[in-house]
Amino acid sequence: MRVSVLFTPTCQPTFTSSKHKKTIAMKTQNFFFSFLLFAGIIINVTNHAKAQEKVAVLNIYTNLPGYSSLTMGNLYRIELAKNSSYSVIDRWDMNTLITEKKINADCNNTQCLTEIGNVIGADKMITGSVEAYSNNTIMITVRMINVDSAKAIKTTVTDYIYNPAEIVSMIDISIREMLGSSVDQNLKTKLTDKNAFAASQNVRSNRLNASGPRIGLTVLTGDNADIMQQPQQLGGFDGYPAMFQFGYQFEAQYLNEGSFQALFEFIPLITGLDQGLFIPSFTMMNGLRNNRSGWEFAFGPTVVLNKMSNGYYSEGEWHLASDWTDTIPNPNYLVTRTDSRGDYKLTSGFVFAFGKTFRSGNLNIPVNLYAIPSKEGIRFGASFGYNSKNR
Repeated sequence: MRVSVLFTPTCQPTFTSSKHKKTIAMKTQNFFFSFLLFAGIIINVTNHAKAQEKVAVLNIYTNLPGYSSLTMGNLYRIELAKNSSYSVIDRWDMNTLITEKKINADCNNTQCLTEIGNVIGADKMITGSVEAYSNNTIMITVRMINVDSAKAIKTTVTDYIYNPAEIVSMIDISIREMLGSSVDQNLKTKLTDKNAFAASQNVRSNRLNASGPRIGLTVLTGDNADIMQQPQQLGGFDGYPAMFQFGYQFEAQYLNEGSFQALFEFIPLITGLDQGLFIPSFTMMNGLRNNRSGWEFAFGPTVVLNKMSNGYYSEGEWHLASDWTDTIPNPNYLVTRTDSRGDYKLTSGFVFAFGKTFRSGNLNIPVNLYAIPSKEGIRFGASFGYNSKNR
């Protein structure tokens, strides 16, 4: 009997405790689900109420070239409709209200906007401005006015880099920030930070590379032109002082910052084949190119393999040094100049060039002009090429 009495009380409390725990767990679970359901209902009601709020946008002041206050108001209106759950009065309805109610569409102060909001039945009014400063900065202001309280409840002011092509993205960011919505921080950095913007304009896929074949024409002036036209028995080439060239340009970009590239160019050319001549040359240049517009300039040394000989001038006529046969020393000053009867020698010069690369789809067409000054006369030239490279 003692065993039975001792056993029964021991078992009974264990059974009761387990049942009690299950009951508490079920009540906790039911409370949790009830809380979630209640929160969902509250959020839904809040969003529904917010969606019923009517928002109006009038003209937005701007001094940005190419844009009017009417156009800017439309951009604000579109971005607000895209990024919020407000009921935004579209431009057609707004135009009708402006005409029927005789509203001043350029109103931008709080009192005036509050009065207009009451007239058209809007809950909120959006105003602001898009102002350019010295082609350096675009300042965008967005302000939301509560018509009931006649007070501005939200305001954002953001300075952007002067880049009118991105005005829609700028307005989108400012509207989102005013609404408290998430913003693409990478895009904002590119539009507000000058260094980031410059880097974004020089992505590798858009870098211009003008390596490729070159065809051109070079024109001689001064003494060089005279020598080219002289007969061969007088050391000339019996030719015309303009010759075609062909070759190839190799280039490497060793610095890329913002819209500019620093270049090293190596250009081997052959000149004069059209006149039966073979005049090889190679040129090395350093230069800068605007990656967006294609304009560039470069300068550097050029080396030409040409026929040269020693000689002297006597009474204005050119003679080879070997023509002097007298036993007395030649009293004339000996010089070295281009002569078709001479031997091939390397001569050097310095090139100044500028040009522009035109684009047609994936085709690049570089066009360049150059000048090589020397005491024998300036040599001018023009060349063009083609390729389909972007590196």
